[in-house]
Amino acid sequence: MSFVLDSSTSLAWCFEDERTDATDALLERVVDSGAVAPSLWPLEVLNALATAERRGRIDAELRQRVAGFLRDLPVAIDAETASQVWAVTSQLAARHRLTLYDAAYLELALRLGLPLATLDQELRGAGAALGVTLLGL
Repeated sequence: MSFVLDSSTSLAWCFEDERTDATDALLERVVDSGAVAPSLWPLEVLNALATAERRGRIDAELRQRVAGFLRDLPVAIDAETASQVWAVTSQLAARHRLTLYDAAYLELALRLGLPLATLDQELRGAGAALGVTLLGL
């Protein structure tokens, strides 16, 4: 596992207009070294893809194809996400004015001592304030 992967970075790989050289480099890194994500990651990315389909941004065939692509990446799903939310994650969310979802990525990066790959500006700000190495831009 080379870093904590959040949904914003993952979804950038699914939409051509969101891809950048930096996100493509992170995809190569995931393929080569793997990544880790909190247990909410599959729910978040699949929900975003379903929303994109409902809004006409993608069709069902593309949604299924990119969902399979994400599923097959070497992303380890953290088993402790739920147990951390009652204390550490909720405290991070309150202290840094984050959603609990975003705080789960931050908590995982802090707990494992890994960089965090995110495009989310609020999450990047909280990570920077806590000394987390940030990837993605």
